[in-house]
Amino acid sequence: MNFIVKKEKFPLRAKDQRIRVTDGLSSRFRTGGIIPHVAQALHRQHIARIVQEALEKSGLRASALSAVATTVKPGLALSLSVGLEFTGTLLQSLPTPFIPVHHMEAHALTVRMVHPLPFPFLVLLVSGGHALLALARGVSDFLLLGQGSGSPGGPGAHCCHAFSGQIARRLSLTGHPECRAMGGGQAVEHLALQGDRLKFNLRTPMGHRLDCNFSFAGLRTQVERTIGRLEQEEGVRDGRVLSCVADVCAAAQHAVCAHIAKRTHRAILFCKARGLLPERSPTLVASGGVASNRYARQLLQVITDASGLELLCPPPRLCTDNGAMVAWNGIERLREGIGILPSSAGIRYQPKATFGTDISEEVKQSAIILPPVKLRLAT
Repeated sequence: MNFIVKKEKFPLRAKDQRIRVTDGLSSRFRTGGIIPHVAQALHRQHIARIVQEALEKSGLRASALSAVATTVKPGLALSLSVGLEFTGTLLQSLPTPFIPVHHMEAHALTVRMVHPLPFPFLVLLVSGGHALLALARGVSDFLLLGQGSGSPGGPGAHCCHAFSGQIARRLSLTGHPECRAMGGGQAVEHLALQGDRLKFNLRTPMGHRLDCNFSFAGLRTQVERTIGRLEQEEGVRDGRVLSCVADVCAAAQHAVCAHIAKRTHRAILFCKARGLLPERSPTLVASGGVASNRYARQLLQVITDASGLELLCPPPRLCTDNGAMVAWNGIERLREGIGILPSSAGIRYQPKATFGTDISEEVKQSAIILPPVKLRLAT
């Protein structure tokens, strides 16, 4: 598929090491991502209060809970440890079963909290350091069609959330008057609305690979080189903002979202060719950080319209990481009687974890060539 358009990790700086625990949002923006030890401290500081507030708002006591669900994989080790430790302490005084949750499974099922969507459906998940495409056949039954290059959660998977944050820091968007109160990804999306995505020619990654895997390393290099060249041309020093910053944001956002849309298009065609999706109301679900980006949704809508699928996304507040999706995953598993344990004893968190049954090699062997898709969006 070709879009016909009409019309790293950056090193942690010394000053960032001194960020206060209460300054989570701004620290995330300045460093181009999450600082693990800061995230852990924030979790420890707030977890007991948040759980207590949730119980009070529900009008329930902890002893009335049917089960306790906790994310145990994959993710930041320091943060996963806080949740699991708190769960273990809580369950010591309760005769309540424990449901360990896979972070990506929770994202995949979130849509069923707000839409009565039956299985099977295709799901695109892009969340922090994870990017994957899978066919959801049941609550814990997934066929993995493609994922970020390298190991699960590896650097090749970083995209909309982490990638946009890195761009924001590299462009010094904290110094832009319109972006000072925004997170990195939000700032890039905001400025992209004002920019020309055709101003800079950024190649979509992995165009020669006929699979559904993702990689953003090459695109990151392209963006860094473009910014460096522009800084030299304008005589811009560190901490100042380029005059064409909106155009850079627009071009980078388009390249990232086009890459995601193209891999998703191939996944749709593979599933349709293999009869893996229902003939009536086949559906693509986009969840995780990518579903919060309006431009990404527009490109995915173009693809689903061309392929005869319905596009469903959870509300933006449920797209990014949240406790509600973990609780919902627990409800789904409790209903099906899947993965329910008497306690959390012996359970260990897993920073890296596989997801579903990997059939990505079958996708690659199918060698599906994408047809052209016309992209008509406001410039």
